[in-house]
Amino acid sequence: MFSKILQNYSTSNTKNEILAGMVVSVALIPEVIAFSIVAGVSPIVGLYTAFILGLITAIFGGKPGMISGAAGSVAVVVVSLVANYGIEYLFLAAILAGIIQILVGVLKLAKFIRLVPMPVVYGFVNGLALVIAFSQLKMIDGNLVTYFLIALTMAIMYFMPKYTTKIPAGLGAIIVVTALYLIFHLDTKTIGDLAPISGTLPNFHLPNVPLNLETLKIVLPYAVIMALVGLIESLLTLEVLEEMSKKRGYGNQESIALGAGNAISGMFGGMAGCAMIGQTIINHTSGGRGRLSSATAAILIILFVVFLSKYIEQIPLAVLVGIMFMVSIATFEWASFDKLKRIPKEDAFVLIVVTIITFFADLAIAVIAGVIISALVFAWKHAKVYFHTKNEGDKKVYYFDGPLFFGSTRSFIESFDVENDPDEVVMDFKEVRVMDSSGVEAIDKITKKYKEAGKKLTIRHLSNDCKRLLKEAGPYCTYEEDDPDYKVASNI
Repeated sequence: MFSKILQNYSTSNTKNEILAGMVVSVALIPEVIAFSIVAGVSPIVGLYTAFILGLITAIFGGKPGMISGAAGSVAVVVVSLVANYGIEYLFLAAILAGIIQILVGVLKLAKFIRLVPMPVVYGFVNGLALVIAFSQLKMIDGNLVTYFLIALTMAIMYFMPKYTTKIPAGLGAIIVVTALYLIFHLDTKTIGDLAPISGTLPNFHLPNVPLNLETLKIVLPYAVIMALVGLIESLLTLEVLEEMSKKRGYGNQESIALGAGNAISGMFGGMAGCAMIGQTIINHTSGGRGRLSSATAAILIILFVVFLSKYIEQIPLAVLVGIMFMVSIATFEWASFDKLKRIPKEDAFVLIVVTIITFFADLAIAVIAGVIISALVFAWKHAKVYFHTKNEGDKKVYYFDGPLFFGSTRSFIESFDVENDPDEVVMDFKEVRVMDSSGVEAIDKITKKYKEAGKKLTIRHLSNDCKRLLKEAGPYCTYEEDDPDYKVASNI
C-alpha cells in the first residue's frame, strides 16, 4: 500500500506533498463537521468518512491529488432517511451506494461523464464556488476580530506565494492566525466551538437493520441517488483537476475506488461521500500533486480525532473561513464572463442556468438539467436535413445533407413531392448520417408512399450496415447494390 503512495517521489516533492496534506486535513475538519450536522449525524461519522473514503481514494483513485470525504451534496440526500429511520439505515445506504458505484466502474460507464458539455462544467464550477463562499457565512459570528482575522488570512493566502512556496500559504495562514489568537486571547470562535471532535479509531460495524425486502425498498432509492450524485461530483471534479494539472485521470478507476471507499465506510460507522472540489483545489494550489498529499490528509484526520483533537479545536474558525473564501475565488471560472460574450447564446443560457441551479438546489439536478437543455438545443439546431434535386434522364435525384434523426425526420419527409415526381426517383445519401431508428422509419415511410403511388424509389450510397438496418426495420426500402461503403453514425 505505502509503496503505491510513495511511488515516483523524491525528497523535495515529498515535503511539499506532506505539507499540502496538512493544510487540507485542517481545512477538511470544519467542512466535514458542518456536513455531518446537515445530515443529522454526529461529527464523528463524517470524520470517519473523511478518513476511510479519503485514504482509499487517495491510494486507488483515478487521479492523484483528489480529496474525497463527507460532502454536502451527498449529505443533503440522506437528511430524511436519517430523520425517519435512523443512522443504521444510513450505513446500509452507504454500502449499497458504494456497490452501485463499483458496478459503474467495472462496466466502464464512467466515460459517459464526458458527454457533459463544457458550459455545464463551467456552470457547475461557478455554482459550487458560490456555494462554498456562502456556506462560510454561517460560521462568521459578526465580531470585528473575526472579520480582521478573515481578512488577514486572505491577505496571507494572496501575498505569501509571491515570496515563498516552501510552506503552503494555507498552512502559513493557519500558523500565523492561530498564534495571534493564542498570544492575545482574541475573542473569536474556534473549531472546538462547532462540536467536539475527539474519538477513537473506527470499528467494524455491520448495519443493525432487518435484512428484508421492506428495508431494501426504503434504502435503495437513497442509495441510487447518493451513488449518482457522488459519481457526478467526483467525475466532474476529476475533469476540473485534469484541466488544472494538464494530466489525464481515469474515471472508471475513480468510480471503483469511490465505491469501495463508500462501502467500507458504511461498514465502519461512516456515511457515503465523494470528491470535494474545494479541498481538492486547496491541495493542488498548496503543491499536492500526488497520492501522498491525499493520503496524508486522510491519515491526519484520524490522528486529529484520536490524539490531537484538543489542539485542532483551538484553531480559529476565521482562518478556515478565509481559506475557503480564497478557494471559492480560485474555483470560480472567471474566464466564463468573457466566454459569455463569445459563445453561442444557447451555451451561455446553459452556463447561467446550471450555475443558478447548483447554488439554489444541488449539483445532481443542475448537471442533469444542463445536459438535458444542451441536448434539446443540439437537437433543435440540427433538426433539419438540407436537400437539392437534379434530373438524370428520366430520373429525379434527391441529394441530402445533414443528420437524419428524430428531430429532422419531419423536414426530411416534407422534402419530397411524391405526386409530381417522375416514375423513377433516387435518394442520394452520400452526405447523410442516419442517426437512429426514427430516421430509418422516415425512410421507410417515404419508400412506402412511392410504392403506393406506383413509382420506383432507389436509395443510393448506403453502407452495408445501413442496408441491413433498413432491411430489418423497414420492409419497403430498396437500394442500389453497387454503392460505395459509407458508414452511418449508429454504427461507429
